[in-house]
Amino acid sequence: MTSGTVAQLRFYDTYSRQKQDFVPLDARNVRLYACGPTVYDYAHIGNARPAIVFDVLFRLLRHVYGESHVTYVRNITDVDDKINARAARDYPDLPLNEAIRRVTEATGAQYQKDVAALGCLPPTHQPRATETIDEMVTMIAALVKKKHAYVSDGHVLFSVKSWKKGWKNEYGKLSNRSLDEMMAGARVEVEDYKRDPMDFVLWKPSTPEEPGWDSPWGRGRPGWHIECSAMAEKYLGDVFDIHGGGIDLSFPHHENELAQSCCANGTDRMAQIWMHNGFLQVEGRKMSKSEGNFITIHDLLETDKFGGRQWPGEVLRLAMLMTHYRQPIDFSIEKLKTAETVLNQWYRAIGDAPAAETSDYAVNLVNALRDDLNTSAAVNELHAAADSASEGAADWAGRMKAAANVLGLLEHTASEWFQGGAADSADIEAQIAARLAALEAKDFARADEIRAELLTKNVQLMDYKDPQSGTRRTKWEIKL
Repeated sequence: MTSGTVAQLRFYDTYSRQKQDFVPLDARNVRLYACGPTVYDYAHIGNARPAIVFDVLFRLLRHVYGESHVTYVRNITDVDDKINARAARDYPDLPLNEAIRRVTEATGAQYQKDVAALGCLPPTHQPRATETIDEMVTMIAALVKKKHAYVSDGHVLFSVKSWKKGWKNEYGKLSNRSLDEMMAGARVEVEDYKRDPMDFVLWKPSTPEEPGWDSPWGRGRPGWHIECSAMAEKYLGDVFDIHGGGIDLSFPHHENELAQSCCANGTDRMAQIWMHNGFLQVEGRKMSKSEGNFITIHDLLETDKFGGRQWPGEVLRLAMLMTHYRQPIDFSIEKLKTAETVLNQWYRAIGDAPAAETSDYAVNLVNALRDDLNTSAAVNELHAAADSASEGAADWAGRMKAAANVLGLLEHTASEWFQGGAADSADIEAQIAARLAALEAKDFARADEIRAELLTKNVQLMDYKDPQSGTRRTKWEIKL
C-alpha cells in the first residue's frame, strides 16, 4: 500500500472467527465496551494487556471518526463475592459493608493510577456495578417474563437451553463450544435449585451482613454476568459496535453476557464484533501466586519486584504493543529492557520537538492499525520513521512524534523522559554515590562501568572538588 492511501478498517470477530470490515452502526457515535476490573485486589499485568489494547482501539476510532464521535465504556465491578471475602479477611473487626467500601475504594483508586501510568486515556464512562442495580433488576425481570429465567430457592437463574432459534440452541457459539462439550469439560456447580447444571445465576439472596438490594425476588445481589449486560445496555444500547476483553473471558462470562442480553432485548446479537486479546505468561510460565510469579502493575511501576527496579509505564506499554494483541505474550525482563532501549533511542532521536499537525508517518501507522489493530506492524512503522533521521528528512521528528502519539507513545519530551522516565533522578543519585564509593575504594573498573551505564541513558557526569572540603563531588546533566 502506498503512503497516503487509507486502508479499510478490518477486525477479527471472535463470534464469526474471521476478519470482517468494520462499518459502525452510527458513525456519529461509534460504541465500544471493554470489561474492566473487579476491585478486590491490585490489577496484575494480565489485566494491563486489555487496558492497553482497547485504549489503542479507542485512540484509533477517535482518530478515524473524531474524538467526539466515539463512546468507550469500561466498567468497574464493585459487587462480587471475591470482594466480600477480601474485605472480611483484611478488615475482620469492621462491619462487612464498611470493610467492602474500604477495599473497593483503595483498589479502585490504585487501578485508575496504574492505567493512567500506562498511558491509557480515561474512557467516556466508567460505571460501577453498584450504581446500575436498578437496570440489572429490570433486565432480570424481562428474562423471567420471557421464560428465559426462573426463580428457585431465592435465586434467579438463566435457562441456557431456552435460547434457541427454531430447534437449534444458540448458547456456545461465541466460544465455539457445544452444550455437550461444556457439560463434559467444565466444572459446573450442581446445586439443587438448578433445573440444569449449565444454568447460571442472575440474582442471589444476601444474608443480613452481606451487601444487598431489594428486588421482586427478595433482598439480594446480582451475579457477575448480568452486571456487564446491564451496564453495556445503559450506556451503549441493545446492540453496539465492539465488545472487547481478554480471551479468558470468552467463556463463560462473555458467552453468558451474549445470551442474557439477546434474550432480554429480543436481538440476534449484542455487539457487531467481539475482540479478545491473547493470554499472558511471565518468563515462560503461567502467572500464578503458587508459581511465585504473580506480578501486579503496581509492582512494576513502584517496587523492585521484577528485575530489581521500577519500570516507566511507557516501557510496559511498548512491551505489550510489540506483540499482536491476539497472540499470546511472554512477559519478561528482557522484553522490558528491549522496550526501554527502543524508547531511549526514539526519544534521543526526536529530542524536544513538538508533534506535527499532520504526518505521513501517522497515515502509515494508522493503516497498520486498521488491519486488525496490528500494533506490532505499527511499531515497525515507527522504526522506519526513526530511520529517516539519518536520511535528513525535513521535520521528521515532529511527524514521528505525531505518529507515535496515536499509539499513546512518545507523549513526553526527551528532556522529561530522561529526567523522570527511564533515568529517574533518585536512581541517578544512587548510582553516582555508588561510583564515588568505588573511586574511594580504587575500584576504577566499577566506577567506569557506572559512568558508561549512565551514558546509555544520556546522563553525563562531571567530577569536581568541593572548594571547602576538597572532597570529590559529582554533578550530572542530560545530554540529548
